[in-house]
Amino acid sequence: MNINLTGRHVEITAAMRDYVTSKMDKIKHHFDHVIDVSVILSVEKLKQKAEANVHIRGKDIFVETDSPDMYASIDSLVDKLGRQILKHKEKSADRRSDAAPLDNEES
Repeated sequence: MNINLTGRHVEITAAMRDYVTSKMDKIKHHFDHVIDVSVILSVEKLKQKAEANVHIRGKDIFVETDSPDMYASIDSLVDKLGRQILKHKEKSADRRSDAAPLDNEES
């Protein structure tokens, strides 16, 4: 999983980078087929904004959050991202089980 971290009007510190990386590892526990994650952290007046674009096999997922604290924004971002990835995983599993092969039913 490749993680691209970008800061808009904010300097990305080593602590922020480590925090985002550790949180994104939780996403990998939910779903192994994550190819690329692009995270953008930005500051707009009093809002600390975090947005992520996740490229997984068959779909791109975009999530954004904002709050007064950057670390709270990152936590909220990971929570939302985890819910969307689990939703995608369940949908793809349902599609696979619906399209089961009919090889042995004829005999």
